[in-house]
Formats: sequence, structure tokens, C-alpha cells
Amino acid sequence: MMLIRPPRFLSPSPAAGPREPRLRRPLDASRIFSSPRPPGRRPRAASPASTDLRRLTARIVELTRRRQLAQIMEEVEAARRRGRASGAGALNTIVMNAVLEACVRCGDVDRALRLFEEMRGPRGCGVDGVSYGILLKGLGIARRIDEAFEILESIEKDSSIGSPRLSPHLICGFLNALIEAGDMRRANALVARFRKVLYEGHSVLLYNLLMKGYIKSNFPLGALTVKDEILRQGLKPDRLTYNTIISACVKSAEIDKAIQFLEDMKEEAKRESNPELLPDAVTYTTLLKGLGNSGDLYSVLKIVVEMKSSLLSVDRTAYTSMIDALLACGSIDGALCIFGDIIKQAGSNKDLRPKPHLYLSIMRAFATRGDVDMVMRLNKRMWPDSVGSISRAAKEEAQELLMEAAINNNQIDLARGLLRRIVNEKECFSWSSRVGLVAVKVESLSGFTNSLLRPHVFPQIILNDPVEKYMVPFQESRPLPADVILRKVVMRFLKDRSVPLVDDWGGCVGIVHRDDCTKLDAPLLSMSRGPPLCVPTSTTVEHVIDLLLREKSEMVVVVKSGNMYEGNYTSSSRPLGVFSLAILWNFSGDCSSDIHDADISRVTTLMQELQDAEACNCG
Repeated sequence: MMLIRPPRFLSPSPAAGPREPRLRRPLDASRIFSSPRPPGRRPRAASPASTDLRRLTARIVELTRRRQLAQIMEEVEAARRRGRASGAGALNTIVMNAVLEACVRCGDVDRALRLFEEMRGPRGCGVDGVSYGILLKGLGIARRIDEAFEILESIEKDSSIGSPRLSPHLICGFLNALIEAGDMRRANALVARFRKVLYEGHSVLLYNLLMKGYIKSNFPLGALTVKDEILRQGLKPDRLTYNTIISACVKSAEIDKAIQFLEDMKEEAKRESNPELLPDAVTYTTLLKGLGNSGDLYSVLKIVVEMKSSLLSVDRTAYTSMIDALLACGSIDGALCIFGDIIKQAGSNKDLRPKPHLYLSIMRAFATRGDVDMVMRLNKRMWPDSVGSISRAAKEEAQELLMEAAINNNQIDLARGLLRRIVNEKECFSWSSRVGLVAVKVESLSGFTNSLLRPHVFPQIILNDPVEKYMVPFQESRPLPADVILRKVVMRFLKDRSVPLVDDWGGCVGIVHRDDCTKLDAPLLSMSRGPPLCVPTSTTVEHVIDLLLREKSEMVVVVKSGNMYEGNYTSSSRPLGVFSLAILWNFSGDCSSDIHDADISRVTTLMQELQDAEACNCG
């Protein structure tokens, strides 16, 4: 057996002799048509400098995931100093592109622009198409559209440094940034402007991006028109196309269309014998979300059975979507079955350990039913069995759900004890929130004598009375000049939480609050919250209290009814008096001294805090 080679590789025929011809091992094409290696030379190993650059690039990518841009810049600067000391030269374009990507990911587009100018400068490492693509994406994320279009026009005119070529990959990064921002007007303009370039590859990537844009812009059904355009162009939708269309149908509450697209997806995969078109976990989880929102328990169970019986790898996200959909349909027993399956498989597969969100979802369902025992068990098992960190908000919600379960089970004493703990640990909460509504119910069942929130009772005030009856005359409120420096009157705020300010003509020009006093050497007027809140003398006390709470202010100025016109107040109008929350507390029947003691303890440290702040600013 002989191996026939091209003529230029033939060697002279050996002399005839009794020796058998030696069989040679066939060579592959890459070895035959590549340049021959000189005899005796071994493959050159990677230089230490190139190895260091690869490590630096990997380190930059790792720090980018953590959003540690300052650390990246420090390590890059250290690498530059080492390179200058050893004579290795500047960092290459690959490393600097990684730094450029880090700036964009961390939201520092200005630094990315400065770095880009440095790269394409005379002492820089140079830029390439990747550099331009990263910069365009960053400008799109920062909504600096005009600068991005200027760069694209310079590339189109071939006047950019580095001679980048317009390509779909270069433009799609910028297009995706516009779509993520929901700016479909500029996205469509970009597609129309560079249509010839974007349609070079005849890929469905562009159409997938446009469909995602319609979903982001709250017009999800527009994605269906894009699918029709894909078919008109003779292209075939891929799995991402179908997933995006199903997501659009779910967002627009068109569940029947979503199920129909799922069936079309499976039929096309079977017809073309293409397993890449079969539904994946994203397809099913998206559909489960829509079915859960519609309350279709039968379809949810059908999808769950189909997922578990297929060859699909069901991960933690898919199991969580199953439980959320079952809970949304009211099937707590079905959710518990799936939850038990997760816990059973998590013993051998740590990636399936549930997150705290899943425990809280099940606890909400049992809290609504008033099952205190199950809520307590789930709260206890959430700590050792869940994966990831448990945030402070999750801890607080677990306590609130336990209180809700107790109040729904008529365990008032347990609910009151939990509310006491929540009030002591939580700085504030909204009455319209979940815990606020439960707290209102606990307070209504406890009565004023056992109230934990200590409501203030005003036996001496009638809410329908005019505010003139309870106001303090303006001069008795001891107003301060508006141009006085805070350092000279800082002890005034030891007693008063708010002080009115007057100009040279005696008109009230503002109100300065204790919490706004942050600069010792600044005039008081610069720390006021704008023009003062003014009410006429005929305004009821109830309306004034609502105004103070709504505007989060401590004081209002009372003026004559003739001085008031559509709520505006001018400095030429003479104020008659003031009404503040401090005056309201004086009329309270259970006025406690703890608030005043807390205010004094806070104000005694005000001078020290301000001096520390001034020292930091000077430093």
C-alpha cells in the first residue's frame, strides 16, 4: 500500500533493494497544506507576558460580574506599571476591551468614553470592532443616542480610527440597548437606517430583538406581526422566537394563542426532526405564569405532567414556577406535593434546594387560611433548608405572615405579641401594606385600652373648629431672620422642631425644620423647604392636620382670608399665627415625655454631627 502525495511533496525514489517500502501515516489536510515546520524546532510555549495578560483578562471578567469597577481599575493600573518597569509595553486590545465592558456593565459610560479615547490615541493599544460595539451598547444604555448615531455614521463613512466594518453584530448591541429601554421609535429608526447591513446574515436574531422590544414597550401583540414578517422573508423561527411569542401572548393575556404556539412548536420540531425546536424550561415556565394568572388549574396540571414526563431537565426555577402557578390557582395540596418532590431531590442535588421566596409563597397561602402551625413550621425550616441569603425584608415578612395567620385564626393574644415585636423592630410601615392592614385589624380587636400603637386622643380639640382658635400668635413663635447663620442659633432647635423665618419687612418667607439643619455656616433660608405652607383663618383643624401629614411638614402659617388666593402667599402679607404638630401634642390627653426626651437626646448631638460633617467636607 502506497500513499500518493502532491508532486511538490514527493521525494526522490529510493534505490531498489530487498527492503520493504515503509508505510507512512496519512496526514490530515491541515498538516499537508500548512507551512512546514523547520526541522528540529519545537512548538514555542506561551510567553510569561501573554500568560499574565490572560490571567488579568479573566480577573477583570470575574470582577465585572461583582460590579467592582474600582478594583478593576486598580489592578489594571498596577499591571501597566509592571509592564513599563519590565519593558513589556502597554496592555493589548483584548484586555482593554474587557475593561471597557466592565465600565459599561457598571454604568460608568463617561469613564468608558475616556478609556476609548485613550485606547485609540497615539500611545494606546488600538481599537477594533469589539471596542466600538461595547461603546455603542454603553451609549444606548445611558440614553445618549445622538453620540451613538454619530459613531455609527463615522463608521459608515470609513472615517473611524481602527477601520471597523459595519456588521449586524456591531449594530445589534446598540439596538438591544434601545429595546431594553423600551424606545421602539428609535429602534425602528435604527433598523430602517441600517436595514441593508442588518439583513446581510438573513438571521432571525434581528426579528427576535424586535419582538422583545414590542413586549418591553407594552405592545406585546406587535410581536405577532414580526413573526409574519419572518415567514415572508423565508426564514424559519427558532426556539427563542417561539419563546418570545409565547411571552408576548402571556403578557397580553392571550393564553389560548400561547398554547397554540406551543403546539405549533412541537409539531414543527417533529416534522423537521429538529430537537432544537422542542420546548425548553423557559417555554413551560412562561406558559405556567400565564395559566396561573388566569386561574386555569386543569391546564396548569397538564403542563406540570408534561414537564415531568418529558426528557426536559427540570431545574429549581421550573419547580418554583410550578408551585407559584398552583398556588395562584388555589391548589395548596398540589403545591405541597411539588414542594415535597423538591425537598426529596435536593438531598442528592444541591442545585434544587429552594430559595426563601418559595417558602414565603407557601406561607402566604397558609396565612390566608389561618393555619398557624404550618406557617410556623415553614418559618422554622426556611433557615436550614433554603439556599442563598435571607434578606431582612424576608425575615420581616415571615413574622408578618405569622401574625396574619394568628389573626385569621382568632388567636388575638399571639397576634398582639407578634405586633409588639414588629413595632419594636420596624421603624415604620404603610397602613395600606399587608402588615398595615393586619395591624389595623389587631388594633380594632384590641381596643384603645390595649393598643400597642398608643393613639393620641385630643379631648380639648374639635376637628371642625377653625384653626384660628388653636393657633399661636406669630410673634410668640419667635421667628428668626432668614439670613442668620445656623451656628449662631443652633441651640434654638433644642426645643423647637421647626421655626418660621422672616425677612426685613416682617413677612414670613419660609420654615426651617430641625432635620434639614446640616450646614453650620449656611443661612437658614438656604435650608428651608421653599415657601411656607399657608392656610386662612377659617380652615378647619382637620384639614390642617391632613395638610401637615400629607406634606410631611411640622408647621403651617395662618394668614387672613383676604391674603389668601388659590393657596399662594406673598411676603407682603402679614402672618397672624402658626399652627404646628408640637401645638397639637400639647392638646393631647396622653402626651408622653418620651418623644420630647428623644428629641433632646438627638439635638444634644446635633452640634457634634454638624462639626463632624464640616470636618469631612474640609478633608
